[in-house]
Amino acid sequence: MTGGSRLDLDGLQVRFNLTAQQADQLTRFGLIVSENDEAPTTVRAPARVRDDHLADALVALDLAVVRSAGEVVDLGAGAGVPGIPLAIARPLAHVTLLDSNGRKCDFMRWTVEELGLSNVSVVQSRAETWTEGMSRMDLVTARALAPLDVVAEYAAPLLKLGGALVAWRGQRDPVDEAAGARAAAVLGLAVDEPVRVEPYPGAEHRHLHVLRKVAPTPARFPRRDGVARKRPLGAPPANSAATSGELPPDAPQRVRRPR
Repeated sequence: MTGGSRLDLDGLQVRFNLTAQQADQLTRFGLIVSENDEAPTTVRAPARVRDDHLADALVALDLAVVRSAGEVVDLGAGAGVPGIPLAIARPLAHVTLLDSNGRKCDFMRWTVEELGLSNVSVVQSRAETWTEGMSRMDLVTARALAPLDVVAEYAAPLLKLGGALVAWRGQRDPVDEAAGARAAAVLGLAVDEPVRVEPYPGAEHRHLHVLRKVAPTPARFPRRDGVARKRPLGAPPANSAATSGELPPDAPQRVRRPR
């Protein structure tokens, strides 16, 4: 960045108790996202990179399940958010950045190497076919990926018992949450009350949804590629949507997180 476009992370360093090395790595990551034309994101302005990518990722450190996780996978990692900021802040955790898009994976591999992050792996795969990760994860993260019931289905087979899914969401949506709860009941997940967070001053309608694995996921999961979206577990009973006037659970969300 040049001129007046300095990426000021002093507030994040203090808030999340980052070392000077971690703050430097986070700054360099922000610069890469802002300046590299290959970065798969529309967010480029320094203040927005700081707020909508870095702060929005690190706010998950408010949760004990994030601070204590040893094995983490970020689904649909895209430009590496939230996975790379969390890997910087949690150097003793191992973070896998999972994405099915080869170009995005190439960018993330280059970025991880540039930052010298030895605790990060990049894997090109869909969640449903990543057999190496099944039942191994302490934490699954997902940001701007899919409706909550679909994300729960992606995450559950990857989680070990006692592990948790953390999903970044915007404004609370009763229809989406109800669909997520229906899916959770099938998948062996328990749903916590959504946590309202403020990643930066003035941020509105930001929530972290935590679903914990409390029972084994049935052996029929994961289903084949694409089935979770086509036939979502959280779909209401056949006649309930018509009688209640609700939108289907896979309707677009009202608030989308930037990638």
